[in-house]
Amino acid sequence: MKFLLPLLFLAAPLFAEPAAQAEPNQLSAEEKEAGWELLFDGKTIENFRNYKKEGVKDAWQVQDGVLILTKKGGGDIITKKEFEAFELTLDYKISKEGNSGLMFHVQEISEKPWHTGAEIQIQDNVDGHDPEKSGWLYQLYKPEPMVDATNPAGEWNTLRIVITPEKCVHWMNGTKYVEYVKGSEDWNERVAASKFADKPHFGKPTKGHLCLQDHGNIVSFRNIKIREIEEK
Repeated sequence: MKFLLPLLFLAAPLFAEPAAQAEPNQLSAEEKEAGWELLFDGKTIENFRNYKKEGVKDAWQVQDGVLILTKKGGGDIITKKEFEAFELTLDYKISKEGNSGLMFHVQEISEKPWHTGAEIQIQDNVDGHDPEKSGWLYQLYKPEPMVDATNPAGEWNTLRIVITPEKCVHWMNGTKYVEYVKGSEDWNERVAASKFADKPHFGKPTKGHLCLQDHGNIVSFRNIKIREIEEK
């Protein structure tokens, strides 16, 4: 199955300008023309709900145009809509020693979203307590050679990912981190050697929800934008 890869996917350096230069949570005319949509408009959480729930717990708040997990107990939240092949960008700001994550292709067929969806790590790389760093695909893919393009805790970072059957790529603040093919032989070998080995549905869905993780720490998001990549 072939998908139309967007021009930005082929020309990563064009994305090097920080998103903070533009008005947050807005789409330009060019973005609208290219098929981008906002998953967060800076005002409501209407595009999300808690995993296996109808609404969103009060620990998740919208404050000054930012989606914030203000305290532990908010639970993981997922998009109401499911996505297959797509390009996504978001800004995140993690608290000191904080940890969170972004999962994709999540299906509500198990107790936890990470039982199906692969997780892109979000954390404070300096004082965090997890050896897996921001932008890595948790326990599966990390930059080689090692690179850390993140800004410190309390500052905004821009994560961009492209997920297609042919290729998946992560960028952090305009720096390419990892590239892989989901479901490939290499992928399957890495899964078998990871903590996901005993999760029969992990990484199997090719379509699903996006998930923002509650790891018990304060984390903020804005400029959550997505465009689906159409099949040829």
